[in-house]
Order: sequence, then structure tokens, then C-alpha cells
Amino acid sequence: MSRTRRTETANDPELVHRLSRRNMLGVAAGATAAALLGAAAAPAAAAVDATAAPGHGHGHGRPVLPPGRLGIQLYSLRDKVATLGFAAVFAELRKYGYDEVEYAGYSQGSAGPISLAQLKRLTRDHGLRPIGSHVGYYASDPAAYTFAQNLDRVLDDAAALGLPHIGTASGPWRYGSTVDGWKRCAEEFNRFGAAARKRGMKFYQHNHSEEFSFASDRPDVRLYDVLLAETDPDLVHLEMDIFWAYVGQYRYSVRPDGTPAPFDPLDYVLDQPHRYPLFHVKDGDRDDSAVPYGYRMTDVGDGDIDYRHFISAVNRTRHGRSAHHWQAEHDNPVDSLTFARRSSAHLHSLREKGR
Repeated sequence: MSRTRRTETANDPELVHRLSRRNMLGVAAGATAAALLGAAAAPAAAAVDATAAPGHGHGHGRPVLPPGRLGIQLYSLRDKVATLGFAAVFAELRKYGYDEVEYAGYSQGSAGPISLAQLKRLTRDHGLRPIGSHVGYYASDPAAYTFAQNLDRVLDDAAALGLPHIGTASGPWRYGSTVDGWKRCAEEFNRFGAAARKRGMKFYQHNHSEEFSFASDRPDVRLYDVLLAETDPDLVHLEMDIFWAYVGQYRYSVRPDGTPAPFDPLDYVLDQPHRYPLFHVKDGDRDDSAVPYGYRMTDVGDGDIDYRHFISAVNRTRHGRSAHHWQAEHDNPVDSLTFARRSSAHLHSLREKGR
């Protein structure tokens, strides 16, 4: 079990995460973000401290975290962006040792309007690289800021920010949970990916746990396997949310008929490492009472996911230390800046074995 157990504020954290993120990401650049979920707290003042987040694998070997590759999903800091503004948050992140940021919309409720040019300048002026952003997949409103409804506008904004990656945290559920429904979504993802590639960007999809469930018409088929098989690996990339992938392992290692269907999230990455340029580094305290997910979300380093092992294994793949980006995230941290500081400290403290 974990070294520090934290209490979740929501009975259904995945549902809260999906709904609240959808409210924020469906807004065009410069629009006001949806209602915030967390209260503002005093910013942490400490710089990166390897003792701040005790965890697995401390030692004197080579750092597990490749240099220059640590980012954070700004959704985790939406409360601080709304109250302090991007500049103050970026200054703290740089002090904590972050190199990159992944946007969660381009306003996030920040005080006063902000243009894409201003956001790009603020990011770079604080020594951070914008690595990607989440945008909605589709909506019923033809004017919605989504890939399906306004692909050119989404890509124009991503290009204006200089993003190398542009993706969605929406699952391929547009046409239901059948194999053919997911094939239809895969065709659309291929189209988004081709358009992004023409603009010099990579399109990606971020998973939750339910992508690892089984097709409603083919209970022997895992839907995530359909997504991988039906999308062009040169056009559609994946951002594995490692926490939700392990929740998926907990929930869907048995088929609906009761037969075993074990899988290891890491195996997906090792089988096709080139498809996973981005990861969400999110931790969880393994707990069978945390129905239905089997984990309670924690700050990185307080949970039971062995990130020394996971990141080290990815590092050993071809171009592994230079081809991947690691974005810390917590859907509802107790204090978001404390989460950011402690998560960076933990990840920077990890050392490889035998070195």
C-alpha cells in the first residue's frame, strides 16, 4: 500500500474528471472556463527537493527521468490559473523543475482575456515548452470547438502556439461501443491525424479506463485493441494516462463471460513505443474498497504505481530517453501547487538500478 493515503473528494472520480474536463476543453481559445473544482490555496515556496516526496528507487544511479522531459497537464492547476494567472503559475512550475506544459484549453478561467500570442509568450518567457493540448473530439453543436466540428480552427490555434502535439481526452465512443462503431471513430481519428501531420503536428488520444473494456457486440474483443489496429500508426498517436490504464487493468482483466483476459499497460507501450510520445504520470493507492476503480488517486510518489520501473522500461526502447514526454497530473489535488512540487521532486529523485 502507499506511504500516504489521501481521501478522494468525489465518489466517482473518473466521471467527475471527464465531465469537468469536457466543460473546459469544449471552449474556444479566450473563452471563460467552466466552474472550478478546487479552492485556491497559498502557493508552495520550496524549489525542487529530492526529499520532499519519499518514494521508491532512490540511490546514486542515473536519473530515471530523462533531462528536459518533465511536464505537467495544466488541468491539475486550473484553480491556481484562475486565481493567480498563467504567469504566476508558470513561474512556480519552472522553480519546481518542470520543462514543459500541456494545455487544458487556452484560458482556464484566467483573470482577464488572454490571446494565443500572449499565452505562447508567457509560456516561453518562463522557460517552459508547450508540448500539447486537449481539445474535444465532437459535439452536437456545429460551431463547437472540437476536432469533428472545427478541425481547421483547432489546428490553426495549435500552430499559433507552436504545439508539436494536439489531441483529445475524449474516447472513441461517438458511434457506440461496438467494433464497427470504434472503426468509424478510428477513420475519423486517421483524418484528424493526417490533417495534423500536414501542419507538422502529431494528433493523439488520451485514454481513461473504459477504453480497455470489451465491445458490446464482441465481448471477446478489447476496444483499445480495435483502436490500435484500425488507426494508422503514422497518423494517430497515444497519450497513455498510466493511472487510468492500471484502473483499466483492474476493471477489465476478466471478460464479461468470466474468462481471464489479463494485460499489462506497459506491454502496450513496449510493443509500439513509437506510438506513445506522451504520458500522463498520475499515481494511485491500490485499494479494493475503492469501487469500482481499485485505486484512489494520489500525488505522484504517494501511490503504488512503480514509476521507476515503468519509465526505465520505456527508456530502454529505441530512442526511449529522447522520444517521450512525461506529464504529471492529478484530477483533483488537495493543493495543486503542492502536488506539482512534490510530484516533480519524486520523479527527479528516482534512479535506475545497477548504476
